[in-house]
Amino acid sequence: MRARWMAVLRTPVGLGAGVLLLAVLLLALFAPIIWTQQASAIDTEHLLEGSSAAHWLGTDNLGRDIFYRVLVASRTSILLALAAISIAVVSGLALGCAPVLLGRRAGRLTTAVVNIAVAFPGLLLALFFAVIFGVGAKGAVLAIGFAGAPSFARLTQTLVAGIAERDFVAAARIAGVGRFRMLLRHILPNIAEPLVVNATIGAGGALLAFAGLSFLGLGVQPPAYDWGRLMGESLNSIYVHPAAALAPGVAVVVAGLAFNLFGEAVAKGFGVPVLKSFVPAVKGSLERMPETRPAAAVDDDAVLVVEDLHVSFPGPVTPVRGVSFTISRGEIVGVVGESGSGKSLTALAVAQLIESPGEVRAAELSFLGAPLLGRLAVRSTAAARRRLLGTSFAMVFQDPMTSFNPTKRIGTQLAEGAREHQGLTRRSAMARAVDRLRAVRIPEAERRARQYPHEFSGGMRQRAMIGMGLMGAPALIVADEPTTALDVTVQQQVLQLLETIRTEDEVAVLLISHDITVVAQVCDRVLVMYAGRIVEDLPAAELATGARHPYTRALLDAVPDLETPLDEPLAVIPGRPVDPSAFPVGCAFAARCEFAQDQCKVEDPALVSHGPAHQVACWHPQGTAATSAGGDAAAWHARYLGGESIRTGRAR
Repeated sequence: MRARWMAVLRTPVGLGAGVLLLAVLLLALFAPIIWTQQASAIDTEHLLEGSSAAHWLGTDNLGRDIFYRVLVASRTSILLALAAISIAVVSGLALGCAPVLLGRRAGRLTTAVVNIAVAFPGLLLALFFAVIFGVGAKGAVLAIGFAGAPSFARLTQTLVAGIAERDFVAAARIAGVGRFRMLLRHILPNIAEPLVVNATIGAGGALLAFAGLSFLGLGVQPPAYDWGRLMGESLNSIYVHPAAALAPGVAVVVAGLAFNLFGEAVAKGFGVPVLKSFVPAVKGSLERMPETRPAAAVDDDAVLVVEDLHVSFPGPVTPVRGVSFTISRGEIVGVVGESGSGKSLTALAVAQLIESPGEVRAAELSFLGAPLLGRLAVRSTAAARRRLLGTSFAMVFQDPMTSFNPTKRIGTQLAEGAREHQGLTRRSAMARAVDRLRAVRIPEAERRARQYPHEFSGGMRQRAMIGMGLMGAPALIVADEPTTALDVTVQQQVLQLLETIRTEDEVAVLLISHDITVVAQVCDRVLVMYAGRIVEDLPAAELATGARHPYTRALLDAVPDLETPLDEPLAVIPGRPVDPSAFPVGCAFAARCEFAQDQCKVEDPALVSHGPAHQVACWHPQGTAATSAGGDAAAWHARYLGGESIRTGRAR
C-alpha cells in the first residue's frame, strides 16, 4: 500500500494535486486563527474601494478587507463540503448495503428507489432537499449530502454485488456468519478503497455545490459567510469591482481542482472505479465501469483469469482445449505458436467475440473480477458485460484495414465506442478521439481524425486501432499480430507504443505473435501454444536458456539470423500441424518430435511445474541450455536478440 501511494505521488498530477490539496487544508485550518480580526474589521472610511496596496482585493460595503475574508471563509467552505460528502457516503453506504442486510425482496425495493433517484439530475435533488430542510448552512449540508447519496448508493450496490458472489463470502455464509458481520468483516473491507477515492473526488463537487447554494441565498446566512456568500454579495458590483466577485470564485475552483485531481490521481494509481461526478451536474453514476464490475480488492493484480478454456465448433472441432492462464496488472504476456495453434481463438473467446455456432466453455473466465461465463455471468445483464468489455478491454486486430469501416472517418469510428459505452456527447467523444490519436503519436491529430482509413499508412492505421482501444480506460490490451505486414521500423514503433502504454498506465497486454524473438524482447512471460493447448509457460527472460519443450526449442531453432548459411536450407519443424478436428491420442506434437517415445503416443502430458514460474506439458522435457546456440545462452542472445531492445531502446 505504501508503495502504491508513493507511486501516485511520483506522478506529476499526483504530486501537484497532493501539494495543492495540502495547502488548501492548511489554509482552512490556520486562516481563521491568523486573519479573523483583519477580515471582520469595519472601516467606514474605505467603503467599496478597489484594489490597492492596503487592500489587495478591495473592500466590501462595510469597508472589510475582501482578501482576508476570502482566506477566512476557506474553513467554513471546506468543513461544510466535507460534512456534505460525509452524509452522502454514509447514506449511500446504507442504501447500497441494504440488499445484503435486508434480504432479496427488500433489497430489490431499495435498488429500485436508488435507480429512480439516480435518474433525476443532482441539482434538482439538491434544490428539492433544500426546500425541505430550509434555508441555512444546516439545510444546505443536508440537501447536498442526500442529493449525492444515490450516486454513492449505486456505486456501493455494484461493488457489494461483485464481492457478495465471491467464494469466500459463500463459505462464510455456509459457516453461519450473520448478515451484519458478513458486511463488516468480508464485504466492506474489500470495497473501502474505491469508496474512499470517490469520496475524495466527490468533496470537490460538494464544495462547488455548496458554493452554488450559498450564492443563491440558500446556504450560509449572515453574519457567517463562505465563498459562495462572498460571490453573491459582490455580484451587484462585478462590473466596477470585479476582483471582489472573482476572488472567491477562483478560490472555489482551486480548492475543487485540488480534491478532484488528487482523487483522480489516486484512482488511476490504485486502478479503482470512479464516479463520473458528484451530484449537482451529475448525469450518470459511474465512469469506466458497468453495473456488475466489482472492487479490485480481493485479487488486486489479476486482470484476466482463464481456467480450462475450450472453444468448439460443430463437427465436432475443438481448436482450443483446456487453456489456463492469468494476466496481472501491468504485465505483458506473449503467445507464440504456428498458425492454427489456437492463439487468436483464445483471444476472441476472452473478448466474447465467438459467435454461434461456436461454443465457449470454461471453469472460470473472469475479467477484472467480473465473470464472463457461467452461472454468475448470467446474473449480470448482457449490456453490463458489453459495457465492461467496451471500456476496459481493448482489442488490436491483425489487419486494421479490415477492422476499420472504409466508409467512415477515423475520428467518427473512434468516437462511436465512447458514445455507446461512456454516454459522451458527439462533441466530447470527438474531442476524446482526437486526444487518443494524439496519444498514440499520430501527427496533426485533428486533421487526421477527419480522414478515411485508406488515407492512413499501415503503421498509422495500427496506431489508430490502438487509439480506439484507449478511448475508454483499458485494463487489458489484446494485440493479435499487431505488426503484421509492417516494416521493421514501424514494427518497433508500434511495440514501443504498447510498452509505453503499459508503463504509464499499468495496462496489461496479451501479445499474440509468430515472431518469437519479438516476444522475447517485449514480454514478461511467454505462453507457447500447440494444437489448442499451452505446452510451455515460462518467463521471457528464460526463453533463451530455459526452454524445455521440444516444440519451443524447435521454434527457437527455426529463427534465421545473419550467420545462417545462404547455401543451406533454412531450419524448419518437420511435419505439419495436427488437424483440430482429429487430434491424435497422446501428445499432439509426438509425430513431429525427435524425442518422442511410446508413452508420448498414448498419453497426453499435463502442464506441470518445472521450477519457479515455469510449466511444461511434456513427458520428456529437455535440459535447460538453448540448443540453438550450442548451449551458449549468451551467444543465442547475441544472435537472436541483438541490436536494440524494444523495451529499453538500448543495445542488449
